[in-house]
Amino acid sequence: FAPGNHDGGLTTIEEKSMGAFAKCGTRPVQGVIKVAEPPRGKGLYVLDSVPDEHPFLFGYSNPNDSEGILDLISCGSHVVAFTTGRGSVIGSVISPVLKICGNPKTYERMSADMDINAGRIMTGEASLAEVGREIYQAIVETAGGRPTKSEALGHREYFIPYKVQDLCAER
Repeated sequence: FAPGNHDGGLTTIEEKSMGAFAKCGTRPVQGVIKVAEPPRGKGLYVLDSVPDEHPFLFGYSNPNDSEGILDLISCGSHVVAFTTGRGSVIGSVISPVLKICGNPKTYERMSADMDINAGRIMTGEASLAEVGREIYQAIVETAGGRPTKSEALGHREYFIPYKVQDLCAER
């Protein structure tokens, strides 16, 4: 939960999490996976990105957009569908990041770096089904080689998420 989340109107991490689940749609959750674990089959999986297997030398890192994108890529995402309301100027050197903006004002302000204006649902300019088809088509075209806006702008961020204590040093 970052200051921008609060500035955007969210009040708690629980409220932010409910929004994340609402974006998942209506399909049943098939399971929970950890970072770098591929889904075991088709369908919707929830990613548990909190590392809990090892002691940490520096503690758990503060989650951020770069870390979340890399977590998804490590599970096998070839295209990342990244939703934002406040705007995030981020890309990836590994997989394309397709930015879907749910805030019409943010999209207008940052249209050169946002791929889909999902805020049109809120303004009545498009239906949920129409924007859903647009997102699907954009994913297909991106997987086929069309650059995302962040790629066209040259965003090539990379993040090394965890600093773990060398477990072999204890032996």
